[in-house]
Amino acid sequence: MGIILGVIFHFIGGFASGSFYMPYKKVKGWSWETFWIVGGLFSWLIVPPIAAYLTIPGFGTIISDAPSAVIGTTFFMGLLWGIGGLTYGLGVRYLGVSLGSSIILGLCSLFGAIIPSIYYQFNPTEGKDTFHDLITTPWGQLVLLGLFICIVGIVISGKAGGMKDKELGGAEVDASGSEFKLAKGLFLAVVSGVLSACFSFGIEAGSSMGAVANDIWKAAHPEQGEFLFKNNVIFVVILWGGLTTNFIWCMILNFRNKTFTDYTNKKTPLMRNYVLSAIGGTMWFLQFFFYGMGESKMGNGASSWILHMSFIILVANMWGLLLREWKGVSTKTSRTIIIGIATIILSVIVVGYGNSLKP
Repeated sequence: MGIILGVIFHFIGGFASGSFYMPYKKVKGWSWETFWIVGGLFSWLIVPPIAAYLTIPGFGTIISDAPSAVIGTTFFMGLLWGIGGLTYGLGVRYLGVSLGSSIILGLCSLFGAIIPSIYYQFNPTEGKDTFHDLITTPWGQLVLLGLFICIVGIVISGKAGGMKDKELGGAEVDASGSEFKLAKGLFLAVVSGVLSACFSFGIEAGSSMGAVANDIWKAAHPEQGEFLFKNNVIFVVILWGGLTTNFIWCMILNFRNKTFTDYTNKKTPLMRNYVLSAIGGTMWFLQFFFYGMGESKMGNGASSWILHMSFIILVANMWGLLLREWKGVSTKTSRTIIIGIATIILSVIVVGYGNSLKP
């Protein structure tokens, strides 16, 4: 029953992550920076402490009692990750939901596996895998094989994007009415893939706060295992960093594009826009909330990661089909993007299986 619940939780989290941009696409009369930061206030400032309040009694005390170095490092990782989140939104804006999400998530998997191992190669830490471990052990070599497959999938998907761009004749919108700017979108996807890996560093940096939440819960609930929601207190601090990065950039864009009037423009459906942005922002946060629940129920990080990433990619591409992002392209182009996405999903499975063989 626990495994079934784990799969259900991962599907809900994957659906939330793969679908969060959909409400934004229904916002009318607002610039991108306006709806992104309104939604972001819910993603990074409003919903996380509500989730922590509902699941961790006294979470504010845990944060205030944490050493300043812990708070500072966790916040800084959130700042870097915030750039990744910002460029994720822009990447989806310029590549579409299906192509953008597939490439960015593939890159996130790639860099999320490689960057920590390189870091720990030069800063050895007990219990952490180094790059040497990856290249000298069977499980590590399988992980590297999965990462190579991921690169192949990204290249194929990028090729499909180039074919789409050529068939659209360089048009800046596709059949779904979305902006399509291949070069800019691919650049932003790479930046997002690299910096999104900083979220895991943020969780690591704030792990002492999660440990305190875990100890308090276990003292009150003996013999019931690990605390399902211990990371919620860490999310609060990481997402402060994410909010800072995104808020500064969106305010710059509001100023540059003269779009501050969006927030009060009665010629637009203001209430509808605010509600849609709030829904999009809340859905974005729920991916983390349900991922933690799913991993706790399944008790296997590798399996959880496979399900989480696969569900996100599959859901994002389902929306891509429904939005007709690939309508009007040739059969060859459609076949190419399907092969590319399938290859990325295969890479996630191979990496997850390799991690599952780790002693």
